Amino acid sequence: MKSGVRALGIAESYRADRTRGRTRSTLAGAVVRADRAFDGLAYGSCRVGGTDGTAAVIDLIDELDRPDARYILLGAVAPAWYNVLDLSTIHRAVDQPVLAVTFEASGGLEAGLRDAFSGPELEERLETYRALPERRELSVNEETVYVRCVGLEPADADEVVRAFTPAGGRPEPIRVARQAARAGASYVRSLE
Repeated sequence: MKSGVRALGIAESYRADRTRGRTRSTLAGAVVRADRAFDGLAYGSCRVGGTDGTAAVIDLIDELDRPDARYILLGAVAPAWYNVLDLSTIHRAVDQPVLAVTFEASGGLEAGLRDAFSGPELEERLETYRALPERRELSVNEETVYVRCVGLEPADADEVVRAFTPAGGRPEPIRVARQAARAGASYVRSLE
């Protein structure tokens, strides 16, 4: 992959603080080139325990307005306490391949969703979760990541993840976005 190819990584940061009644999670979007050069940043938020995560991700991508970012890399499929993302809706809205890259082995989210929600809230989340593409294991730099993709063949998605992961197992756009989200959330907390 050419060094100037760009990807937009999106990650979140949320720390529960019941004493302050926090109900929003900070999202950050970071544009990073394959050669690791940082090239843009935007912030957004979504509701903790809500169902607005997909719309918040689309809004963040639209705000950045970076059609040169050829891939969208998400650092979660259920940020902000099960605010399940609809990868196909994001793909259709932005007309770019969407890859969700996660970092821990898991038996899935259904049990957690059933513990946290019931009735229509549970059914809506289960429907979105079950519509996600299959999660595949991928070895990157001797680490294991888990990839879901829409708008790209699995082998091509593997190539993208590896190209944007020069060291360790976390793709650089997601790593930078996560650091930015943490800094943004910390700054917001400092204003309270």
